[in-house]
Amino acid sequence: MTRLARATDPSYELMDDHNGLSIIYRQHGFPCPLVRWHFHKEYELHLIVASSGKVFVGDYIGNFYPDTLFLTGPNLPHNWISQITEGEVISTRDMLVNFTDELLEGAASVFTELKTLTPMLERSHYGIEFRCKATLRKAVDLMQCIASSTGVTRLGHFLILLELLADCDDYQLLSGVMAGQLADEQTIDRTNRAVDYIFSHYARELPLEEVAAYMGMKPTYFSRVFKQATGRCFIEFVNRLRISKSCELLADGEKPVTDVCFESGFNNISNFNRRFQQLKGMTPSHYRRLAVQRLTEQNHPGLNERLRSAK
Repeated sequence: MTRLARATDPSYELMDDHNGLSIIYRQHGFPCPLVRWHFHKEYELHLIVASSGKVFVGDYIGNFYPDTLFLTGPNLPHNWISQITEGEVISTRDMLVNFTDELLEGAASVFTELKTLTPMLERSHYGIEFRCKATLRKAVDLMQCIASSTGVTRLGHFLILLELLADCDDYQLLSGVMAGQLADEQTIDRTNRAVDYIFSHYARELPLEEVAAYMGMKPTYFSRVFKQATGRCFIEFVNRLRISKSCELLADGEKPVTDVCFESGFNNISNFNRRFQQLKGMTPSHYRRLAVQRLTEQNHPGLNERLRSAK
């Protein structure tokens, strides 16, 4: 049995603990009040240390695992929700660094080398997940250095980390929309409750009318508010969440595709196959073969090169 954390705090996160420092380093566990659908003016470099679950960045829905690293730009809504057993507590799940445009713009006016970071920072307005395993290993070490240092030394480790990530060309852009195209603070805060409810019930039939009633809204009004806040209409959001779950099941086990279909919340195989093809551009079976191949490559990095050399 798994549990998804409830979101109760305001959706806009005001970081008033800069205390004159250039960057904010924080780490926290799960469950935690900070785990909610929220946004803030700062960039966020977010490393998952433990657990797996669902990541939501703008209108993107995907999976996360230990040692996954994300960069979100200013005011881009985001959330990471771990799927854990009832009563389980993770002491340290996240390591994150927050910093502002003002910091890097001001620094770049003095240190022109920092202008090389600009393309990556512009991409972060859509959210970035870094994929290169070698880069991630170095990034984890640098985050540990940031965590264990202070002052100029911490700032130095931070800048080295940004340079490392800016040079990484194995990444995925996440959201299809930028922060300015999404909802304002009040709308996101209200929608937070609806998203939390969907997280808890998407694996079964979940009509829009049920969620609207839970929110105390008329269906048409709820539908409009929800799309404004998430960048997706209700049914598309639910389907993307279900497809994300199905990808997790396809990659992690040997369950028949039919079982994956129903466990993900779809009520018939034809609809599941159609939605999967639309969102992933391939069949569920093809996705599973690619997932197994990728896992093999990760566990045996030299295998592909040896196979190519043997041809």
